[in-house]
Amino acid sequence: LLLGCELTASTKSYTFQVDKEDDSDHILALSVVCLTDGAKDECNVVEVVGRNHENQEIAVPVANLKLSCQPLLSLDNFKLQPPVTFRLAAGSGPVHLTGWHKIMHREDASFEEDDDLSEEDEEELPPIMPAKK
Repeated sequence: LLLGCELTASTKSYTFQVDKEDDSDHILALSVVCLTDGAKDECNVVEVVGRNHENQEIAVPVANLKLSCQPLLSLDNFKLQPPVTFRLAAGSGPVHLTGWHKIMHREDASFEEDDDLSEEDEEELPPIMPAKK
């Protein structure tokens, strides 16, 4: 699924989240951050706001865009786990963010069964014979 949002002086943040009852794994990958029509020649700092392993909010700048020197930044599918907020920490934008959202459905207990099967397969393999000279 494609993702797109725009940060401006009036809309400084966008939060991407999934339903708490959804037990699928979600990956959000940020591809490109760029200035769009109407941007001034000023520094536009975009932050990603998330939570660390202690559930504390952390904000990390991922882009500093300026029309005259760096209007676009490729983030090479920078992967994040929702919920995540994109925030325009400095500047007035507009800054457009694009990326994709991938959903991986979990299968009940299939991981354990697969492991058991692979161990059995390994035991049934014949021993490796030395090469004939």
